[in-house]
Amino acid sequence: MANMQLTPNQFVLEANRDEAVPPVSQNLESRRYQMFPTLSEAEMKKLQRFGTVRTYHNGVRILEAGHTTFGLIVTLAGRIAISRYDGLGNSWPITEHGRGEFTGEVSQLAGRPTLVNAYAVGDVEALVIPPESLRALVIAEAELGERIVRALILRRVGLLEANSGGPVLVAPAGHGRLHQLRSFLASNAYPHTVLDPKEDEQARSLCEYYQPGPDDWPLVVCPDGSVKKNPSNADMGRCLGLLPDLDEDKVWDVIVVGAGPAGLATAVYAGSEGLSVLALEQRAYGGQAAASARIENYLGFPTGISGGALAGRAFVQAQKFGVELAIPAPTTRLICDTYPLEVQLAEGKRMKGRTVVLSCGARYRRPALDNIAQFEGRGIYYWASRIEANLCQSEEVILVGGGNSAGQAAVFLSGHAKRVHMVIRGEGLKATMSTYLIERIHATANIELHAHTEIVGLEGDEDGLKGVRLRNNRTGEERDSNVCRVFLFIGADPNTDWLGDCGVDVDPQGFIRTGHDVTKAQCRANFDQGIYPKDQPQRAALETSVPGVFAIGDVRAGSTKRVAAGVGEGAQVVSQIHAFLANLPLATH
Repeated sequence: MANMQLTPNQFVLEANRDEAVPPVSQNLESRRYQMFPTLSEAEMKKLQRFGTVRTYHNGVRILEAGHTTFGLIVTLAGRIAISRYDGLGNSWPITEHGRGEFTGEVSQLAGRPTLVNAYAVGDVEALVIPPESLRALVIAEAELGERIVRALILRRVGLLEANSGGPVLVAPAGHGRLHQLRSFLASNAYPHTVLDPKEDEQARSLCEYYQPGPDDWPLVVCPDGSVKKNPSNADMGRCLGLLPDLDEDKVWDVIVVGAGPAGLATAVYAGSEGLSVLALEQRAYGGQAAASARIENYLGFPTGISGGALAGRAFVQAQKFGVELAIPAPTTRLICDTYPLEVQLAEGKRMKGRTVVLSCGARYRRPALDNIAQFEGRGIYYWASRIEANLCQSEEVILVGGGNSAGQAAVFLSGHAKRVHMVIRGEGLKATMSTYLIERIHATANIELHAHTEIVGLEGDEDGLKGVRLRNNRTGEERDSNVCRVFLFIGADPNTDWLGDCGVDVDPQGFIRTGHDVTKAQCRANFDQGIYPKDQPQRAALETSVPGVFAIGDVRAGSTKRVAAGVGEGAQVVSQIHAFLANLPLATH
Protein backbone atom coordinates (compact mmCIF):
# COMPACT_ATOMS: atom_id res chain seq x y z
CA MET A 1 0.00 0.00 0.00
CA ALA A 2 1.29 3.45 -0.88
CA ASN A 3 0.11 6.95 0.04
CA MET A 4 0.12 9.83 -2.42
CA GLN A 5 -1.48 13.25 -2.60
CA LEU A 6 -3.59 14.57 -5.43
CA THR A 7 -2.90 17.99 -6.82
CA PRO A 8 -6.09 19.98 -6.12
CA ASN A 9 -8.64 19.57 -8.92
CA GLN A 10 -6.17 17.41 -10.86
CA PHE A 11 -8.82 15.03 -12.13
CA VAL A 12 -11.88 17.29 -12.02
CA LEU A 13 -14.19 17.14 -15.01
CA GLU A 14 -15.94 20.49 -15.26
CA ALA A 15 -19.10 18.83 -16.54
CA ASN A 16 -19.57 17.18 -13.15
CA ARG A 17 -19.38 20.31 -11.07
CA ASP A 18 -22.96 21.44 -11.56
CA GLU A 19 -24.59 18.06 -11.07
CA ALA A 20 -27.00 17.95 -8.16
CA VAL A 21 -26.57 15.50 -5.33
CA PRO A 22 -28.86 12.51 -6.00
CA PRO A 23 -32.23 12.96 -4.30
CA VAL A 24 -32.87 11.33 -0.96
CA SER A 25 -35.78 9.00 -0.33
CA GLN A 26 -39.30 10.35 -0.04
CA ASN A 27 -39.36 9.37 3.63
CA LEU A 28 -36.19 11.32 4.34
CA GLU A 29 -37.37 14.29 2.29
CA SER A 30 -40.52 14.42 4.43
CA ARG A 31 -38.25 14.84 7.46
CA ARG A 32 -36.25 17.70 5.99
CA TYR A 33 -37.58 20.03 8.69
CA GLN A 34 -35.87 17.75 11.23
CA MET A 35 -32.72 17.39 9.14
CA PHE A 36 -32.25 21.14 8.79
CA PRO A 37 -34.09 22.73 11.73
CA THR A 38 -34.05 26.45 12.46
CA LEU A 39 -33.41 27.19 16.12
CA SER A 40 -35.51 29.75 17.92
CA GLU A 41 -34.03 32.85 19.50
CA ALA A 42 -34.51 31.28 22.94
CA GLU A 43 -32.69 28.12 21.84
CA MET A 44 -29.83 30.12 20.37
CA LYS A 45 -29.49 31.96 23.66
CA LYS A 46 -29.12 28.61 25.46
CA LEU A 47 -26.24 27.70 23.15
CA GLN A 48 -24.16 30.78 23.89
CA ARG A 49 -22.44 29.40 26.99
CA PHE A 50 -21.17 26.39 25.03
CA GLY A 51 -19.37 28.22 22.23
CA THR A 52 -17.39 31.19 20.98
CA VAL A 53 -18.49 33.77 18.42
CA ARG A 54 -16.29 34.01 15.33
CA THR A 55 -16.41 36.08 12.15
CA TYR A 56 -15.71 34.77 8.63
CA HIS A 57 -15.36 37.05 5.62
CA ASN A 58 -17.07 36.41 2.31
CA GLY A 59 -15.66 33.39 0.45
CA VAL A 60 -13.64 32.04 3.38
CA ARG A 61 -13.64 28.25 3.65
CA ILE A 62 -15.06 27.40 7.06
CA LEU A 63 -15.00 23.60 6.77
CA GLU A 64 -12.72 21.43 4.64
CA ALA A 65 -13.74 17.86 3.81
CA GLY A 66 -11.42 15.25 5.26
CA HIS A 67 -10.13 17.50 8.02
CA THR A 68 -11.06 17.75 11.68
CA THR A 69 -13.78 20.28 12.35
CA PHE A 70 -14.68 22.70 15.11
CA GLY A 71 -17.79 20.74 16.07
CA LEU A 72 -21.10 22.54 15.60
CA ILE A 73 -21.20 25.92 13.83
CA VAL A 74 -24.41 27.92 14.35
CA THR A 75 -25.05 30.78 11.93
CA LEU A 76 -25.81 34.09 13.67
CA ALA A 77 -25.57 36.39 10.63
CA GLY A 78 -24.94 35.84 6.93
CA ARG A 79 -25.14 32.45 5.23
CA ILE A 80 -22.94 29.34 5.08
CA ALA A 81 -22.96 27.27 1.87
CA ILE A 82 -22.56 23.51 2.36
CA SER A 83 -21.32 21.30 -0.47
CA ARG A 84 -20.32 17.72 -0.99
CA TYR A 85 -16.67 17.20 -1.92
CA ASP A 86 -15.27 13.87 -3.09
CA GLY A 87 -11.47 14.21 -2.85
CA LEU A 88 -11.09 14.24 -6.64
CA GLY A 89 -11.96 17.93 -6.62
CA ASN A 90 -15.63 17.60 -7.57
CA SER A 91 -18.10 19.66 -5.59
CA TRP A 92 -21.91 19.55 -5.44
CA PRO A 93 -24.14 21.99 -3.51
CA ILE A 94 -26.23 20.55 -0.66
CA THR A 95 -27.80 23.48 1.20
CA GLU A 96 -27.21 26.90 2.76
CA HIS A 97 -27.50 27.67 6.46
CA GLY A 98 -28.97 31.00 7.53
CA ARG A 99 -29.54 32.45 10.98
CA GLY A 100 -30.46 29.80 13.53
CA GLU A 101 -29.25 26.91 11.37
CA PHE A 102 -26.14 24.84 12.05
CA THR A 103 -23.51 22.73 10.31
CA GLY A 104 -22.48 19.17 11.12
CA GLU A 105 -23.43 15.49 11.14
CA VAL A 106 -22.69 12.63 13.55
CA SER A 107 -18.92 12.75 12.99
CA GLN A 108 -18.82 16.07 14.82
CA LEU A 109 -19.92 14.51 18.12
CA ALA A 110 -16.52 12.83 18.31
CA GLY A 111 -14.52 15.54 16.55
CA ARG A 112 -13.99 13.36 13.49
CA PRO A 113 -13.17 14.85 10.06
CA THR A 114 -16.05 16.49 8.25
CA LEU A 115 -17.54 15.03 5.07
CA VAL A 116 -18.41 18.39 3.47
CA ASN A 117 -16.98 21.77 2.55
CA ALA A 118 -18.47 24.99 3.90
CA TYR A 119 -17.94 28.56 2.68
CA ALA A 120 -19.04 31.95 3.94
CA VAL A 121 -21.62 33.62 1.69
CA GLY A 122 -21.12 37.26 2.55
CA ASP A 123 -19.63 38.14 5.91
CA VAL A 124 -20.66 35.53 8.47
CA GLU A 125 -20.91 35.65 12.23
CA ALA A 126 -21.19 32.21 13.81
CA LEU A 127 -21.19 30.49 17.19
CA VAL A 128 -18.53 27.76 17.15
CA ILE A 129 -19.14 24.89 19.60
CA PRO A 130 -16.21 22.42 19.93
CA PRO A 131 -16.95 18.66 20.14
CA GLU A 132 -16.51 18.35 23.91
CA SER A 133 -18.86 21.30 24.46
CA LEU A 134 -21.32 19.86 21.94
CA ARG A 135 -21.47 16.65 23.97
CA ALA A 136 -22.01 18.67 27.14
CA LEU A 137 -24.75 20.63 25.40
CA VAL A 138 -26.80 17.64 24.26
CA ILE A 139 -26.73 16.25 27.80
CA ALA A 140 -27.36 19.50 29.68
CA GLU A 141 -30.12 20.72 27.35
CA ALA A 142 -32.01 17.48 26.79
CA GLU A 143 -34.85 18.72 24.56
CA LEU A 144 -32.64 20.94 22.44
CA GLY A 145 -29.97 18.24 22.39
CA GLU A 146 -32.50 15.76 21.03
CA ARG A 147 -33.29 18.07 18.09
CA ILE A 148 -29.61 18.58 17.33
CA VAL A 149 -28.63 14.90 17.53
CA ARG A 150 -31.63 13.88 15.41
CA ALA A 151 -30.55 16.37 12.74
CA LEU A 152 -26.97 15.08 12.80
CA ILE A 153 -28.15 11.48 12.39
CA LEU A 154 -30.56 12.30 9.55
CA ARG A 155 -27.83 14.18 7.70
CA ARG A 156 -25.57 11.13 7.82
CA VAL A 157 -28.48 9.01 6.55
CA GLY A 158 -28.96 11.49 3.73
CA LEU A 159 -25.29 11.29 2.77
CA LEU A 160 -25.49 7.50 2.78
CA GLU A 161 -28.60 7.43 0.60
CA ALA A 162 -27.08 9.87 -1.88
CA ASN A 163 -23.59 8.29 -1.80
CA SER A 164 -22.33 11.75 -0.94
CA GLY A 165 -19.00 12.47 0.68
CA GLY A 166 -16.46 10.01 1.97
CA PRO A 167 -13.77 8.20 -0.01
CA VAL A 168 -13.81 7.33 -3.71
CA LEU A 169 -13.00 3.69 -4.51
CA VAL A 170 -11.64 2.98 -7.99
CA ALA A 171 -11.43 -0.62 -9.22
CA PRO A 172 -12.77 -2.93 -11.92
CA ALA A 173 -16.31 -4.11 -11.23
CA GLY A 174 -16.46 -7.30 -9.17
CA HIS A 175 -12.96 -7.01 -7.72
CA GLY A 176 -12.82 -9.00 -4.46
CA ARG A 177 -10.90 -6.44 -2.44
CA LEU A 178 -13.28 -3.72 -3.62
CA HIS A 179 -16.16 -5.67 -2.11
CA GLN A 180 -14.30 -6.11 1.18
CA LEU A 181 -13.59 -2.39 1.50
CA ARG A 182 -17.17 -1.50 0.58
CA SER A 183 -18.42 -3.93 3.21
CA PHE A 184 -16.14 -2.34 5.82
CA LEU A 185 -17.39 1.15 4.96
CA ALA A 186 -21.05 0.15 4.79
CA SER A 187 -20.82 -1.74 8.08
CA ASN A 188 -19.58 1.46 9.72
CA ALA A 189 -22.28 3.57 8.00
CA TYR A 190 -19.72 5.54 6.03
CA PRO A 191 -20.74 6.99 2.64
CA HIS A 192 -18.51 6.31 -0.33
CA THR A 193 -18.45 6.36 -4.12
CA VAL A 194 -17.33 3.56 -6.44
CA LEU A 195 -15.93 4.26 -9.92
CA ASP A 196 -15.09 1.68 -12.57
CA PRO A 197 -12.19 2.78 -14.81
CA LYS A 198 -13.92 1.09 -17.75
CA GLU A 199 -16.97 3.31 -17.31
CA ASP A 200 -15.75 6.57 -15.75
CA GLU A 201 -13.42 9.11 -17.35
CA GLN A 202 -12.08 10.46 -14.06
CA ALA A 203 -11.30 6.94 -12.87
CA ARG A 204 -9.42 6.24 -16.11
CA SER A 205 -7.40 9.44 -15.71
CA LEU A 206 -6.53 8.49 -12.14
CA CYS A 207 -5.39 5.02 -13.23
CA GLU A 208 -3.31 6.42 -16.08
CA TYR A 209 -1.55 8.69 -13.61
CA TYR A 210 -0.90 6.13 -10.84
CA GLN A 211 -0.53 3.01 -13.02
CA PRO A 212 -1.88 0.50 -10.47
CA GLY A 213 -0.49 -3.03 -10.69
CA PRO A 214 -2.48 -6.23 -10.07
CA ASP A 215 -2.00 -5.95 -6.30
CA ASP A 216 -2.77 -2.22 -6.13
CA TRP A 217 -6.56 -2.38 -6.53
CA PRO A 218 -8.56 -0.61 -5.45
CA LEU A 219 -7.21 2.91 -5.59
CA VAL A 220 -8.82 4.91 -2.79
CA VAL A 221 -9.08 8.69 -2.81
CA CYS A 222 -9.60 9.87 0.77
CA PRO A 223 -11.75 12.94 1.44
CA ASP A 224 -8.60 15.01 2.06
CA GLY A 225 -7.27 14.14 -1.43
CA SER A 226 -4.67 11.58 -0.36
CA VAL A 227 -4.55 8.45 -2.54
CA LYS A 228 -3.92 4.94 -1.26
CA LYS A 229 -3.25 1.76 -3.21
CA ASN A 230 -5.10 -1.30 -1.89
CA PRO A 231 -5.32 0.05 1.66
CA SER A 232 -5.92 -2.19 4.65
CA ASN A 233 -8.96 -1.64 6.84
CA ALA A 234 -6.68 0.12 9.33
CA ASP A 235 -5.45 2.45 6.58
CA MET A 236 -9.07 3.22 5.74
CA GLY A 237 -9.84 3.84 9.40
CA ARG A 238 -7.06 6.41 9.62
CA CYS A 239 -8.09 7.96 6.31
CA LEU A 240 -11.59 8.58 7.66
CA GLY A 241 -10.79 9.37 11.28
CA LEU A 242 -12.43 6.19 12.57
CA LEU A 243 -9.08 5.07 13.99
CA PRO A 244 -7.71 7.89 16.16
CA ASP A 245 -4.11 8.27 17.29
CA LEU A 246 -4.46 6.72 20.74
CA ASP A 247 -2.34 7.92 23.66
CA GLU A 248 -0.50 5.00 25.28
CA ASP A 249 0.13 7.00 28.46
CA LYS A 250 -3.52 7.61 29.25
CA VAL A 251 -5.10 5.29 31.81
CA TRP A 252 -8.77 4.57 31.05
CA ASP A 253 -11.30 3.57 33.67
CA VAL A 254 -12.69 0.97 31.27
CA ILE A 255 -11.32 -0.60 28.10
CA VAL A 256 -14.05 -2.42 26.19
CA VAL A 257 -12.79 -4.99 23.70
CA GLY A 258 -15.49 -5.49 21.09
CA ALA A 259 -18.27 -3.09 20.10
CA GLY A 260 -21.16 -5.48 19.53
CA PRO A 261 -24.44 -4.96 21.41
CA ALA A 262 -22.92 -5.99 24.76
CA GLY A 263 -19.81 -3.85 24.36
CA LEU A 264 -21.75 -0.82 23.14
CA ALA A 265 -24.11 -1.14 26.10
CA THR A 266 -21.15 -1.10 28.49
CA ALA A 267 -19.68 1.89 26.68
CA VAL A 268 -22.95 3.84 26.83
CA TYR A 269 -23.72 3.11 30.49
CA ALA A 270 -20.14 3.57 31.70
CA GLY A 271 -19.72 6.78 29.72
CA SER A 272 -23.04 8.16 30.96
CA GLU A 273 -21.91 7.53 34.55
CA GLY A 274 -18.73 9.54 34.18
CA LEU A 275 -16.18 6.78 33.56
CA SER A 276 -13.54 7.26 30.89
CA VAL A 277 -14.11 4.57 28.25
CA LEU A 278 -12.08 3.31 25.32
CA ALA A 279 -13.89 0.88 23.01
CA LEU A 280 -11.78 -1.21 20.61
CA GLU A 281 -13.49 -2.92 17.68
CA GLN A 282 -11.66 -5.05 15.14
CA ARG A 283 -13.99 -4.52 12.18
CA ALA A 284 -17.30 -2.68 12.60
CA TYR A 285 -19.55 -1.61 15.43
CA GLY A 286 -22.55 -3.81 16.09
CA GLY A 287 -20.72 -7.11 15.69
CA GLN A 288 -22.61 -10.02 14.18
CA ALA A 289 -25.93 -8.53 15.29
CA ALA A 290 -25.42 -5.73 12.77
CA ALA A 291 -25.73 -8.34 10.01
CA SER A 292 -29.35 -9.04 10.97
CA ALA A 293 -31.66 -7.61 8.33
CA ARG A 294 -34.48 -7.36 10.87
CA ILE A 295 -34.73 -8.15 14.58
CA GLU A 296 -38.40 -8.55 15.39
CA ASN A 297 -38.35 -9.75 18.99
CA TYR A 298 -36.29 -6.95 20.54
CA LEU A 299 -38.27 -5.22 23.28
CA GLY A 300 -39.72 -1.86 22.31
CA PHE A 301 -39.67 -2.26 18.52
CA PRO A 302 -43.02 -3.84 17.59
CA THR A 303 -42.39 -3.46 13.86
CA GLY A 304 -38.81 -4.70 14.17
CA ILE A 305 -35.50 -2.97 13.59
CA SER A 306 -32.45 -3.90 11.56
CA GLY A 307 -29.33 -4.88 13.44
CA GLY A 308 -27.42 -2.12 11.69
CA ALA A 309 -29.92 0.56 12.74
CA LEU A 310 -29.94 -0.63 16.35
CA ALA A 311 -26.14 -0.68 16.47
CA GLY A 312 -25.93 2.70 14.76
CA ARG A 313 -28.10 4.32 17.41
CA ALA A 314 -25.98 2.82 20.17
CA PHE A 315 -22.82 4.01 18.41
CA VAL A 316 -24.11 7.59 18.35
CA GLN A 317 -25.16 7.28 22.00
CA ALA A 318 -21.66 6.19 22.96
CA GLN A 319 -20.15 9.20 21.19
CA LYS A 320 -22.68 11.46 22.90
CA PHE A 321 -21.33 10.33 26.28
CA GLY A 322 -17.70 10.90 25.31
CA VAL A 323 -16.65 7.31 24.63
CA GLU A 324 -13.50 7.01 22.49
CA LEU A 325 -14.16 4.42 19.78
CA ALA A 326 -11.36 3.02 17.64
CA ILE A 327 -12.22 1.09 14.45
CA PRO A 328 -10.58 -1.10 13.29
CA ALA A 329 -8.46 -1.87 16.33
CA PRO A 330 -7.84 -5.63 16.58
CA THR A 331 -6.27 -6.78 19.83
CA THR A 332 -3.47 -9.33 20.09
CA ARG A 333 -2.71 -9.66 23.79
CA LEU A 334 -4.11 -9.01 27.27
CA ILE A 335 -1.35 -8.25 29.77
CA CYS A 336 -2.35 -9.05 33.34
CA ASP A 337 0.95 -9.20 35.25
CA THR A 338 0.98 -5.45 35.74
CA TYR A 339 -1.47 -2.81 36.87
CA PRO A 340 -3.08 -0.93 35.30
CA LEU A 341 -4.02 -3.77 32.98
CA GLU A 342 -2.82 -3.48 29.39
CA VAL A 343 -4.40 -4.39 26.06
CA GLN A 344 -1.99 -4.69 23.16
CA LEU A 345 -3.20 -3.70 19.70
CA ALA A 346 -2.16 -5.32 16.43
CA GLU A 347 -0.24 -2.16 15.54
CA GLY A 348 1.86 -2.63 18.71
CA LYS A 349 0.44 0.01 21.04
CA ARG A 350 -0.41 -0.94 24.62
CA MET A 351 -3.50 0.70 26.05
CA LYS A 352 -3.82 0.96 29.83
CA GLY A 353 -7.04 0.38 31.75
CA ARG A 354 -8.11 0.05 35.37
CA THR A 355 -10.65 -2.50 34.17
CA VAL A 356 -11.09 -4.45 30.94
CA VAL A 357 -14.41 -5.73 29.62
CA LEU A 358 -14.14 -8.61 27.16
CA SER A 359 -17.07 -8.43 24.76
CA CYS A 360 -15.06 -9.73 21.84
CA GLY A 361 -17.80 -12.06 20.63
CA ALA A 362 -16.98 -14.74 18.13
CA ARG A 363 -15.41 -15.29 14.72
CA TYR A 364 -17.46 -16.53 11.79
CA ARG A 365 -17.10 -20.27 11.41
CA ARG A 366 -15.79 -21.54 8.08
CA PRO A 367 -16.62 -24.93 6.59
CA ALA A 368 -13.67 -27.27 6.02
CA LEU A 369 -13.15 -26.47 2.34
CA ASP A 370 -9.56 -26.15 1.13
CA ASN A 371 -10.06 -23.23 -1.25
CA ILE A 372 -12.66 -21.20 0.62
CA ALA A 373 -10.30 -18.27 1.32
CA GLN A 374 -9.79 -17.85 -2.44
CA PHE A 375 -13.44 -16.88 -2.91
CA GLU A 376 -14.13 -14.77 0.19
CA GLY A 377 -15.58 -11.51 -1.05
CA ARG A 378 -15.83 -12.98 -4.56
CA GLY A 379 -18.72 -15.37 -4.10
CA ILE A 380 -18.39 -16.41 -0.44
CA TYR A 381 -19.95 -14.02 2.08
CA TYR A 382 -20.44 -14.04 5.85
CA TRP A 383 -22.67 -10.97 5.82
CA ALA A 384 -25.88 -10.01 4.02
CA SER A 385 -26.05 -6.24 3.72
CA ARG A 386 -27.49 -4.18 0.88
CA ILE A 387 -24.12 -4.29 -0.86
CA GLU A 388 -24.23 -8.09 -1.10
CA ALA A 389 -27.95 -8.05 -1.89
CA ASN A 390 -27.37 -5.77 -4.88
CA LEU A 391 -24.92 -8.32 -6.27
CA CYS A 392 -27.65 -10.96 -6.23
CA GLN A 393 -30.28 -9.22 -8.34
CA SER A 394 -32.15 -11.87 -10.36
CA GLU A 395 -29.63 -14.57 -9.36
CA GLU A 396 -30.07 -17.80 -7.44
CA VAL A 397 -28.04 -17.93 -4.23
CA ILE A 398 -27.23 -20.49 -1.55
CA LEU A 399 -27.49 -19.66 2.14
CA VAL A 400 -26.01 -22.14 4.61
CA GLY A 401 -27.30 -22.18 8.19
CA GLY A 402 -30.40 -22.73 10.28
CA GLY A 403 -30.23 -20.19 13.11
CA ASN A 404 -32.04 -16.89 13.52
CA SER A 405 -29.33 -14.91 11.73
CA ALA A 406 -29.57 -17.29 8.78
CA GLY A 407 -33.36 -16.97 8.73
CA GLN A 408 -33.26 -13.18 8.81
CA ALA A 409 -30.68 -13.14 6.01
CA ALA A 410 -32.72 -15.56 3.88
CA VAL A 411 -35.84 -13.40 4.16
CA PHE A 412 -33.84 -10.27 3.37
CA LEU A 413 -32.10 -11.80 0.35
CA SER A 414 -35.38 -13.18 -0.98
CA GLY A 415 -36.37 -9.60 -1.78
CA HIS A 416 -33.41 -9.29 -4.16
CA ALA A 417 -32.42 -12.74 -5.42
CA LYS A 418 -34.40 -14.84 -7.88
CA ARG A 419 -34.30 -17.77 -5.45
CA VAL A 420 -32.65 -18.46 -2.09
CA HIS A 421 -31.62 -22.09 -1.54
CA MET A 422 -31.40 -22.57 2.22
CA VAL A 423 -29.03 -25.43 3.02
CA ILE A 424 -29.06 -27.14 6.44
CA ARG A 425 -27.44 -30.33 7.71
CA GLY A 426 -30.35 -31.36 9.93
CA GLU A 427 -33.96 -32.40 9.49
CA GLY A 428 -35.52 -28.95 9.83
CA LEU A 429 -35.46 -25.54 11.47
CA LYS A 430 -37.62 -26.05 14.56
CA ALA A 431 -34.77 -26.78 16.96
CA THR A 432 -32.58 -23.84 15.90
CA MET A 433 -34.83 -20.98 14.75
CA SER A 434 -37.59 -18.82 16.23
CA THR A 435 -41.10 -19.79 15.21
CA TYR A 436 -41.96 -16.44 13.62
CA LEU A 437 -38.98 -16.76 11.27
CA ILE A 438 -39.83 -20.34 10.33
CA GLU A 439 -43.35 -19.26 9.42
CA ARG A 440 -42.03 -16.37 7.35
CA ILE A 441 -39.61 -18.62 5.48
CA HIS A 442 -42.37 -21.11 4.68
CA ALA A 443 -44.53 -18.23 3.45
CA THR A 444 -41.85 -16.86 1.12
CA ALA A 445 -42.24 -18.45 -2.29
CA ASN A 446 -38.66 -18.02 -3.48
CA ILE A 447 -36.98 -19.56 -0.43
CA GLU A 448 -36.37 -23.29 -0.84
CA LEU A 449 -35.19 -25.41 2.09
CA HIS A 450 -32.72 -28.25 1.46
CA ALA A 451 -32.47 -30.48 4.55
CA HIS A 452 -29.65 -32.98 5.20
CA THR A 453 -27.44 -31.09 2.75
CA GLU A 454 -23.86 -29.79 2.93
CA ILE A 455 -21.42 -28.01 0.63
CA VAL A 456 -18.45 -30.26 -0.07
CA GLY A 457 -16.69 -28.43 -2.90
CA LEU A 458 -16.15 -25.03 -4.50
CA GLU A 459 -15.20 -24.30 -8.11
CA GLY A 460 -14.00 -21.06 -9.64
CA ASP A 461 -11.12 -19.02 -10.96
CA GLU A 462 -9.45 -15.65 -10.41
CA ASP A 463 -12.73 -13.92 -11.25
CA GLY A 464 -14.57 -15.60 -8.39
CA LEU A 465 -16.81 -18.51 -7.46
CA LYS A 466 -18.42 -20.33 -10.39
CA GLY A 467 -20.19 -23.26 -8.75
CA VAL A 468 -20.53 -25.53 -5.72
CA ARG A 469 -20.89 -29.24 -5.06
CA LEU A 470 -23.61 -30.35 -2.64
CA ARG A 471 -23.95 -33.66 -0.80
CA ASN A 472 -26.96 -35.26 0.85
CA ASN A 473 -25.58 -36.45 4.20
CA ARG A 474 -28.14 -39.27 4.45
CA THR A 475 -27.86 -40.81 1.00
CA GLY A 476 -24.35 -39.67 0.07
CA GLU A 477 -25.64 -38.42 -3.27
CA GLU A 478 -23.69 -35.47 -4.70
CA ARG A 479 -24.73 -32.89 -7.27
CA ASP A 480 -23.26 -29.76 -8.82
CA SER A 481 -24.86 -26.33 -8.80
CA ASN A 482 -23.84 -23.33 -10.89
CA VAL A 483 -24.80 -20.90 -8.11
CA CYS A 484 -21.93 -18.44 -7.72
CA ARG A 485 -22.92 -16.62 -4.52
CA VAL A 486 -22.93 -18.44 -1.19
CA PHE A 487 -23.80 -16.92 2.19
CA LEU A 488 -22.47 -18.71 5.28
CA PHE A 489 -24.32 -18.38 8.59
CA ILE A 490 -23.08 -21.53 10.32
CA GLY A 491 -22.28 -20.14 13.74
CA ALA A 492 -19.12 -18.79 15.26
CA ASP A 493 -16.26 -19.71 17.57
CA PRO A 494 -15.35 -17.61 20.63
CA ASN A 495 -12.71 -15.00 19.91
CA THR A 496 -10.48 -15.83 22.87
CA ASP A 497 -7.25 -17.27 21.47
CA TRP A 498 -5.53 -13.87 21.82
CA LEU A 499 -5.85 -13.96 25.62
CA GLY A 500 -2.80 -16.23 25.82
CA ASP A 501 -1.40 -17.00 29.25
CA CYS A 502 -3.00 -14.04 31.01
CA GLY A 503 -4.92 -16.29 33.36
CA VAL A 504 -8.38 -15.73 31.92
CA ASP A 505 -9.93 -19.17 32.20
CA VAL A 506 -12.07 -20.58 29.45
CA ASP A 507 -14.20 -23.69 29.17
CA PRO A 508 -13.36 -26.55 26.77
CA GLN A 509 -15.12 -24.72 23.93
CA GLY A 510 -13.11 -21.54 24.52
CA PHE A 511 -15.85 -19.44 26.19
CA ILE A 512 -14.79 -17.34 29.18
CA ARG A 513 -15.83 -18.45 32.66
CA THR A 514 -17.13 -15.81 35.06
CA GLY A 515 -18.59 -15.45 38.55
CA HIS A 516 -19.38 -18.64 40.45
CA ASP A 517 -17.94 -20.73 37.59
CA VAL A 518 -14.48 -19.45 38.55
CA THR A 519 -12.88 -21.57 41.29
CA LYS A 520 -10.11 -20.67 43.71
CA ALA A 521 -7.65 -22.81 41.76
CA GLN A 522 -8.43 -20.88 38.59
CA CYS A 523 -7.53 -17.46 40.04
CA ARG A 524 -3.98 -17.23 38.71
CA ALA A 525 -3.60 -13.48 38.24
CA ASN A 526 -0.11 -12.23 39.07
CA PHE A 527 -0.94 -9.08 40.99
CA ASP A 528 1.82 -7.92 43.31
CA GLN A 529 -0.01 -4.75 44.29
CA GLY A 530 -2.52 -6.63 46.43
CA ILE A 531 -5.56 -5.54 44.47
CA TYR A 532 -7.19 -8.90 45.20
CA PRO A 533 -5.74 -11.69 47.30
CA LYS A 534 -4.75 -14.48 44.93
CA ASP A 535 -6.60 -17.05 47.01
CA GLN A 536 -9.90 -15.16 47.10
CA PRO A 537 -12.35 -17.28 45.12
CA GLN A 538 -15.31 -14.89 45.08
CA ARG A 539 -15.88 -12.98 41.91
CA ALA A 540 -18.59 -10.65 40.74
CA ALA A 541 -21.11 -12.36 38.48
CA LEU A 542 -19.42 -11.16 35.28
CA GLU A 543 -15.81 -11.06 36.52
CA THR A 544 -13.29 -13.52 35.14
CA SER A 545 -10.50 -15.37 36.93
CA VAL A 546 -8.38 -12.23 36.58
CA PRO A 547 -9.30 -9.36 38.93
CA GLY A 548 -10.62 -6.36 37.06
CA VAL A 549 -11.24 -8.30 33.84
CA PHE A 550 -14.91 -8.92 33.02
CA ALA A 551 -16.60 -10.88 30.23
CA ILE A 552 -20.03 -10.25 28.72
CA GLY A 553 -22.12 -11.25 25.73
CA ASP A 554 -21.56 -14.16 23.37
CA VAL A 555 -17.96 -14.73 24.49
CA ARG A 556 -19.03 -15.54 28.06
CA ALA A 557 -19.62 -19.17 29.03
CA GLY A 558 -23.27 -19.82 29.76
CA SER A 559 -24.54 -16.57 28.27
CA THR A 560 -27.79 -16.41 26.33
CA LYS A 561 -26.87 -15.75 22.72
CA ARG A 562 -29.41 -12.99 22.11
CA VAL A 563 -29.02 -9.27 21.47
CA ALA A 564 -31.20 -8.30 24.44
CA ALA A 565 -29.22 -10.57 26.77
CA GLY A 566 -25.94 -9.04 25.62
CA VAL A 567 -27.26 -5.53 26.16
CA GLY A 568 -28.44 -6.52 29.63
CA GLU A 569 -25.03 -7.88 30.58
CA GLY A 570 -23.40 -4.76 29.16
CA ALA A 571 -25.47 -2.62 31.49
CA GLN A 572 -25.09 -4.98 34.46
CA VAL A 573 -21.30 -5.08 34.34
CA VAL A 574 -20.99 -1.33 34.91
CA SER A 575 -22.18 -1.60 38.52
CA GLN A 576 -19.61 -4.36 39.08
CA ILE A 577 -16.91 -2.13 37.59
CA HIS A 578 -17.86 0.65 40.01
CA ALA A 579 -17.61 -1.80 42.91
CA PHE A 580 -14.20 -3.02 41.77
CA LEU A 581 -12.84 0.51 41.36
CA ALA A 582 -14.21 1.57 44.74
CA ASN A 583 -12.27 -1.24 46.46
CA LEU A 584 -8.93 -0.49 44.82
CA PRO A 585 -6.10 0.68 47.08
CA LEU A 586 -5.66 4.44 46.76
CA ALA A 587 -2.19 3.99 45.29
CA THR A 588 -3.64 2.34 42.20
CA HIS A 589 -6.12 5.11 41.34
